[in-house]
Amino acid sequence: MAIPHAKPGELINIAPLGPELPNATTTTLIKTDALEVIRLVVPADKRIAEHRTRGQVTIQCLEGEVGIVIAGGTTVLSQNEMLYLHEGEMHAVHGIQDASLLVTILLK
Repeated sequence: MAIPHAKPGELINIAPLGPELPNATTTTLIKTDALEVIRLVVPADKRIAEHRTRGQVTIQCLEGEVGIVIAGGTTVLSQNEMLYLHEGEMHAVHGIQDASLLVTILLK
């Protein structure tokens, strides 16, 4: 069964999940040939191994706090902050607090 994604013109609620965050799961909100938008849920202490993404990426923290590891250094991303990554840039993610992130990938 295909996962439903938002249609053009459809509103998407990206408000913080608050008390629902501990039970939430990652959801792809929009997926086209050129664009992917994901609400990524990262529990505290979860680690997403180093990887690269095919496309330019923005990561916006909607709530909580994560560490983004880039080139051996860690940048802490907190609520209301956004980070940009070049296409193919190696990075890893680890949850400092339960967090939800809005990840936008511009595909070619």
